[in-house]
Amino acid sequence: MRRVLLLVAGSLAFWLLLALPARMLGGGDKAIIFSGTALLLCLVPAIGTLIWAAWGLKEHPEQQLTMILGGTGLRVFFVLCSGLLISKCVPYYEEQTSFWIWLLVLYLFTLALEMGLMLTVRPTKAGMQ
Repeated sequence: MRRVLLLVAGSLAFWLLLALPARMLGGGDKAIIFSGTALLLCLVPAIGTLIWAAWGLKEHPEQQLTMILGGTGLRVFFVLCSGLLISKCVPYYEEQTSFWIWLLVLYLFTLALEMGLMLTVRPTKAGMQ
């Protein structure tokens, strides 16, 4: 649970560091809306895979690499499909390159933060931390 809170807090801090100056520099409310949507799209699967990895390492520590790669694949699929669905179905997001830029930047940040948090899990021989 601690790692999930660190993931959410770190992602929110990074989002604030980027979104507020982007709004002030001319992005307006669109910068906040696009970046907020992108953050939510990236955080949902990141939290899910972090919880899955923590559970999996307690149960099956030998599967660490499989969980990390599988979780990354699921995240990419979820984020891209959700972003595409939003950009095609919600008129506000149509033809907005800035939404996709926000999605890319926030995806890469949450991925790096999640991998760092995931790799701090040290399974023992008994499968417990």
